[in-house]
Amino acid sequence: MPHLSVVGIGIGNPEHLTLEAVRALRDADVLFAVDKGDGRDGLMAVRKAVCDRALGDRPYRLVAIPEVPRDRAPKDYDAAVREWHAARAEAYADAFAREIGEGARGAFLVWGDPALYDSTLRILDRIADQGRIPLTYEVLPGISSVQLLAARHRTVLNGIGEAVHVTTGRRLLKRPEAAQSGSTVVMLDGAPEAVFAALDPDLAIYWGAYLGSADEMLVAGRLGDVASEILRLRRTGRAQHGWIMDIYLLRGVSELA
Repeated sequence: MPHLSVVGIGIGNPEHLTLEAVRALRDADVLFAVDKGDGRDGLMAVRKAVCDRALGDRPYRLVAIPEVPRDRAPKDYDAAVREWHAARAEAYADAFAREIGEGARGAFLVWGDPALYDSTLRILDRIADQGRIPLTYEVLPGISSVQLLAARHRTVLNGIGEAVHVTTGRRLLKRPEAAQSGSTVVMLDGAPEAVFAALDPDLAIYWGAYLGSADEMLVAGRLGDVASEILRLRRTGRAQHGWIMDIYLLRGVSELA
């Protein structure tokens, strides 16, 4: 039966691969990665650099699975995501059936960590439930953007004995008051202008983009003082690279000291 390793590759720095991840990549007969397209060739180039570093001179086969288009502004967000996952499951299953032979091993490269704001595991469960192809798989964790953000700013995510709330920009915009207590990590924020405008300007923010890469950007301070600089850097980064991945931590301003 074919076997798949779902490998968290961190967020772009080949030095952040775990030894377990390197072993899985070296043992694989074929590697898979989702090609986002839309002018974001740099993301695939980063994945290739990770493979080159892990595999050295050993030849390897990297299969790019084209990303399935999705509605970015649906009326029913949950329904749209379910439809997107179903279409992704079809694309993934087709690629696995075509590329992984009986008894072969594959490795699926996942940005960051497979367990945090990534749909790969849900899609593999869908494929298994549908009985599309016989396949076993394991999950290898990676360094997440949450971990690296805290490390780069040399801060602890949580206050003493306090919880950490991890959410998206879309969710926080609906309940901006949620950021008033404890620590809030915000991922996948496609409209930070609206989110920042809805938040208390006295919150402290620790922001980072392109973490772990040569293009890394970091800003920390009172939200009301640094929001415009963060937005400017986001525009600059997107114009230069064609894409941006960023994340930020919010907490009471007294914690900044």
